[in-house]
Amino acid sequence: MADQYNISEEKIMKDSLTKEIDLINRDPKQINEDVVKVDFEDVIAEPDGTHSLDGVWKASYTTFTVSKYWCYRVLSAIFGIPVALLWGFLFACISFCHIWAVMPCIKSYLIETQCLSRIYSLCVHTFCDPLFEALGKIFSSVRVALRKEA
Repeated sequence: MADQYNISEEKIMKDSLTKEIDLINRDPKQINEDVVKVDFEDVIAEPDGTHSLDGVWKASYTTFTVSKYWCYRVLSAIFGIPVALLWGFLFACISFCHIWAVMPCIKSYLIETQCLSRIYSLCVHTFCDPLFEALGKIFSSVRVALRKEA
């Protein structure tokens, strides 16, 4: 039974590290759907009555599309791996701090405040409850009547 558990645990760990990536749909959670999806028509538009020559318009479209495509490809080829390394390092540091510092501090704080809240609750029930009950009984017989005098 223990061997089966270890094999299953190893498989889960191996699967998470050697996960297949989708080369077709590279944004499955659509993180950059609205932000980076910019086409020629989103940037350059000629209103009615102000049109350039058809050849210029077609050449502009081709130039924009091809330059955007190849510029992104070149930049990602040069900087993609170093930037991915930096982001991986940053998120590893954030995860490390969260797991080893933030959550233990929060848990410690919750444990301490739970203890203090019990002490506070005990003090309120011991000292304040009888005082306010007595004041309530004293002032319960007070009647206020409002009269309008002319």
